[in-house]
Amino acid sequence: MNISGNKVVLVGNGAVGSSYAFSMMNQGLCDEFVIIDLNKDKVTGDVMDLNHGVLYAPSPTKIKAGDYSDCHDAAIVVLCAGAAQKPGETRLDLVNKNLAIFKSIVDEIMASGFDGIFIVATNPVDILTYATMKFSGLPTHQVMGSGTILDTARFRYLLSERFNVAPASIHANIIGEHGDSELAVWSTANIAGMSLKDYLEKHPEHDGELETIVDDVKEAAYRIIKAKGATFYGVAMGLMRITKAILNNEEAVLTVSAYLDGEYGYKDIYIGVPAIINRHGIRQVIESRLNDEEKEQLDQSVATLVQYMPR
Repeated sequence: MNISGNKVVLVGNGAVGSSYAFSMMNQGLCDEFVIIDLNKDKVTGDVMDLNHGVLYAPSPTKIKAGDYSDCHDAAIVVLCAGAAQKPGETRLDLVNKNLAIFKSIVDEIMASGFDGIFIVATNPVDILTYATMKFSGLPTHQVMGSGTILDTARFRYLLSERFNVAPASIHANIIGEHGDSELAVWSTANIAGMSLKDYLEKHPEHDGELETIVDDVKEAAYRIIKAKGATFYGVAMGLMRITKAILNNEEAVLTVSAYLDGEYGYKDIYIGVPAIINRHGIRQVIESRLNDEEKEQLDQSVATLVQYMPR
């Protein structure tokens, strides 16, 4: 496995990819950032535009257009290529279109000699992360997806708005499919160190609002897509956060799409769960204690994904 250096390659320079590139440049997380896309004119323009902002970044990043041969010594390859979700489409509607695209992309990346970490962002992310693992032949800890990192961010933001507490002081996760069957883990949620149950006893005016918050999380993507055509800033920041955890060897716990090998009672599936992320990828999946209702919801989410997993 390549764990030296901090070169990052982006494949897919659409709305999500270019937003991720801007986030990476703005944070100064890597020395070299390479962009690959079939639309070479847009890549050329974005590379110029990004480089013109490097002066004001925390540290200089060498940003360039490239091809698949650039992946051979990359620490991380981020996959944002593929067909985007359209108004009225679910993420699972994209399966067949994007599986074919991913097969050709991953084959070319692996032909370069790549032995780093894949981060998959394209939807349906859990299915395509599993496919990337299968197509690449890499160990499961070197392949992860963005999972429910965005859903969790939306969840914590909405809770912060409701309870008037900073999102960083709220610990609550969305797990499962990055899609309509995802679930909130209320039983382990805490607000500023207090369990949600204890917090609601002190603030009963908020009781009864929780399910509305979950519905708002699930509906967020559809509302944003209807309003402006796509979601990209939030997920780009989530991808940047995963990248930072890897490059800085943080041992951070993030809700990524991770491979389960017995955790939560499931095997041979990728799904959004809390996991410890370090320089080697996924060090450990964290098994949150779920109550009976949450376990049933997770069972349903797994059943939804299993129908589409390429075998």
